Amino acid sequence: MTSPPSPDPNSPLPERRSVVVVGAGPAGLTIGNILRAAGLDCLVLETESREFIERRPRAGVIEEWAVRGLEQRGLAEGLLARAQLHTECEFRFGGQRHRLAYTELTGHHHFVYPQPLLVTDLVREYADVRGGEIRFSVQDVQLHDLDSDRPAVSYTDPETGQRRLVQGDFVAGCDGARGVTRAALPPERTRIARHDYGIGWLALLAEAPPSSDCVVFGVHPRGFAGHMARSPEVTRYYLECPPGDDPENWPHERVWAELQHRLAATGAPPLTEGRLIEKRVLDMHNHVVEPMVFGRLYLAGDAAHLTAPIAAKGMNLALHDAFLLGDAFVAYLTKGDSAGLGGYSEACLSRVWDYQEFSQWLSEVYHGTSSGDPYHAGTTLARLRRVFQSPAAALAFAESYLGKDPNSRATTAT
Repeated sequence: MTSPPSPDPNSPLPERRSVVVVGAGPAGLTIGNILRAAGLDCLVLETESREFIERRPRAGVIEEWAVRGLEQRGLAEGLLARAQLHTECEFRFGGQRHRLAYTELTGHHHFVYPQPLLVTDLVREYADVRGGEIRFSVQDVQLHDLDSDRPAVSYTDPETGQRRLVQGDFVAGCDGARGVTRAALPPERTRIARHDYGIGWLALLAEAPPSSDCVVFGVHPRGFAGHMARSPEVTRYYLECPPGDDPENWPHERVWAELQHRLAATGAPPLTEGRLIEKRVLDMHNHVVEPMVFGRLYLAGDAAHLTAPIAAKGMNLALHDAFLLGDAFVAYLTKGDSAGLGGYSEACLSRVWDYQEFSQWLSEVYHGTSSGDPYHAGTTLARLRRVFQSPAAALAFAESYLGKDPNSRATTAT
């Protein structure tokens, strides 16, 4: 691989850090916090401002094992104090409501805690409490010498306009699906598996209290609709739409009329409507990068694998990567133990593919009745009925929906 040109030779001498983390999302900040807790020096580089990352709307469902992992690392205080606990979900199809009490089946539950709040907590802990160094709004980030024992990251300082170079033992690529770290992978040594669902979701945030005490999935011939609480005052909604649709095609009145129609069911009160504070179209697609390692560059989160929000798995996978990679860095840098780094990609990808498969299965359920194919619609309804008529099918769904604890072989029923 040919590295980008080095910074201006008149730039200051390279800085040194044990690990350079590119990207200040949940994965990058969790890795940074793990390193700081072990007394290791690291630097987090982020192209956006602190204010931006603390407000950027993203996922909100965190699996119980992920929360416990944060708690073990001293990173869950705010989450445990403020998160909502969800123990059931509801499917609405054929004009009826069908509840699945997954906590009764498994003994486990979901936490609902918007990603901006988690990022705010992680930034505060890393920078303000643990004294970690983070540089915001950096520009033109480039990676160098990744296949050597002295990988480096260069960037332009936004205040001085000067190029700076930071060398490290390792680089953690946590800058998302469109970031520079994934683009640095040599194509001849990387396989990227892609899947496009051929559908879009209109993602909405409404200044309106939740209209249900649980997540609601509307499986309707006119398209999928979803209801997810974010706070007592704000609700996330989704509406299936054509991929690439223009959000301006969905004025306030049309959005609420379609949500009311697709989520209507016997015994369900009308949705509480409110001002729409976010409206954007997401094209549903996935990709997986294999391997997640090149030389001294280790990818984590969306930089390595993108999972459409169909099954609310993206942030959970990012945290799983971060736990494994942060712990592996610590083991190597403090004890010389390379086992965690050596097995990192394989350990992550096993869970990634499991979640990808569930996302694909759930997409077929969500979108089958709106496919225009009577056969697909019929098999979709058969799948749904099986979940609510067979205890074994219900348990299998609940385990995949909740995500199994990576530290245990099975979910224990109660």
